Amino acid sequence: MAAAQGKVIITCAVTGAIHTPTMSPHLPITPEEIAEGAIGAAKAGAAIVHLHAREPADGRPTQDPAMFMRFLPKIKAGCDAVVNLTTGGAPTMSIEERLQPALKLKPEVASLNMGSMNFGLYEMLGRYKEFKYDWEQPYLAGSDERIFKNTFKDIAHILESCSNNDTRFEIECYDIGHLYTAAHFLDRGLVKPPLFIQSVFGIRGGIGPHPEDVLHMKRTADRLFGEQYQWSVLGAGRNQMYIATQSAVMGGNVRVGLEDSLWIGKGQFAKSNADQVSKIRRILEELGLEVATSDDARRILKLKGKNNVNF
Repeated sequence: MAAAQGKVIITCAVTGAIHTPTMSPHLPITPEEIAEGAIGAAKAGAAIVHLHAREPADGRPTQDPAMFMRFLPKIKAGCDAVVNLTTGGAPTMSIEERLQPALKLKPEVASLNMGSMNFGLYEMLGRYKEFKYDWEQPYLAGSDERIFKNTFKDIAHILESCSNNDTRFEIECYDIGHLYTAAHFLDRGLVKPPLFIQSVFGIRGGIGPHPEDVLHMKRTADRLFGEQYQWSVLGAGRNQMYIATQSAVMGGNVRVGLEDSLWIGKGQFAKSNADQVSKIRRILEELGLEVATSDDARRILKLKGKNNVNF
């Protein structure tokens, strides 16, 4: 089954909005660090870089397109990676705020969560006695009553707003129902094949990280989308490499990066995004699988090309 895939696309999610600056000295915060992290990941073998922005002063998430423009031209000049911009931002943001980078900067790929959900980060609180910045503790603590909001109307609004950009979506599915929502938008013609389905495992509020959960997600996606999709996975935290390896063996693609896990091994920080990309690349090659280049990813996902973006 793995051989049918041919080449495995590695996505690297460089910084995200889940981890806060206190959690790792290696988490990219400034535009320079985000650019360096993305270019390093691409050189290590990532075909796609998935990007969020942060305020350089204190690391809090921001969706200001001007902040993205402080690193996007550097990344484009420094490597050939497909750029994927988040529409998830952070659960504290409005839909309009979250939409702006994808809408204005017209990337080849943008991420899109397929539903509203509980998104619990509060369990991380117990690991830290003090925080570097005053926003971190309330941001994590408030996640026990915060809902990440993406209604059917919100999803349709994002898809319709970006429909003239030729941006393809990384369709993020945190649970089985999200696959059915993706099928609904395929039926409505708001997304077009090949769908790029990113299954997310191990977030508190979404599907778990058990191998049976991974199998269930893949079987359901196969039934709903058949030959019309490409499957990728990410495992949160310590599940990252296990779940990536399982996906690859099943013919899927993989996502790693400091957004999803701060670790490279038990009790050991990843010092860079490239560390995690290099590790999963070694695993894939040991399994006899070939790692996709950026141009392979563009061909497999039918992307518009790096010159047709607005940065």
